[in-house]
Amino acid sequence: MSLSTLPILSLADAPTRFAAAVGESFRAFGFALVCDHGLDEALIRHGLELTRALFALPEAEKRRYYDPTGAGARGYTPFGTEIAKGSAVHDLKEFWHIGRSLPAGHPLLSPSMPPNNWPDRPEGFRECFEQLFAEFDRVGAEILSRIALHLGLGEDWFVPAIADGNSVLRLLHYPPMAEDSAGAIRAGAHEDINLITLLLGAEEEGLEIRTGEGEWIGLSPPPGALVVNIGDMLQRLTNHALPSTTHRVRNPATERSACSRYAMPFFLHLRSDFSLETLPQCITPEQPDRYPQAITADSFLQQRLREIGLLR
Repeated sequence: MSLSTLPILSLADAPTRFAAAVGESFRAFGFALVCDHGLDEALIRHGLELTRALFALPEAEKRRYYDPTGAGARGYTPFGTEIAKGSAVHDLKEFWHIGRSLPAGHPLLSPSMPPNNWPDRPEGFRECFEQLFAEFDRVGAEILSRIALHLGLGEDWFVPAIADGNSVLRLLHYPPMAEDSAGAIRAGAHEDINLITLLLGAEEEGLEIRTGEGEWIGLSPPPGALVVNIGDMLQRLTNHALPSTTHRVRNPATERSACSRYAMPFFLHLRSDFSLETLPQCITPEQPDRYPQAITADSFLQQRLREIGLLR
């Protein structure tokens, strides 16, 4: 199976059938394309409209919602802040994070999982994105249940692992390109930190995946299909049986350089206090345990946030 023929999987298929198909796609590429996911198309369109309106606000107004000590956990993060691990130049993007709302006094409330920072405008922003967060959360949990089946686990294995997890809905804006980007690209080559990422295709192309041979290949999902990819936490849990594949967002062709690009990835995370320990069935004589020392999901997250310049 080549990336050019990456199949589109239906979440409406029987759980065992989908589990086998998504496992095959993940093991080969670290990515899968999923349709029939049940996300409300009208709600998605409204969310993208609000995203455009949000980033069109004056810079000074957006910066009212930026906490330079908050590691980008909630609210606004300005253009040129995040940097891909190992890169010498910052990404050409700005973004806004919406996280899980926890009640006052909840034991998982912390600097890495603070309350949300809602903007005064655009109107209806909070109501829309609270609904979208819940919908992505639901679909992500369903896909994880199929991944559990593929791994020989109980269908509900991930339920306690992600309960009140530190998942984040990221609203992304890649502005029109400046004439001189000093070697930077919209999003440098990276792997995601979390369990799985759910991404609805952006109107502007640019997402590319690096193959095992080091070749960059573009991925353009059909309208309405989710791009789902493995993050480093799931790669670690599975001892690299399910790989966290390097990907990037390249700069546009010259004729599209004056166009913004918007995207809305949902990063599904474990509970902050979950202990990342290699699944026993993923350890074999041929594939010994790469991670004999356990680490909590939050400690792993903090480690990675330092590497990408969000935590200092």
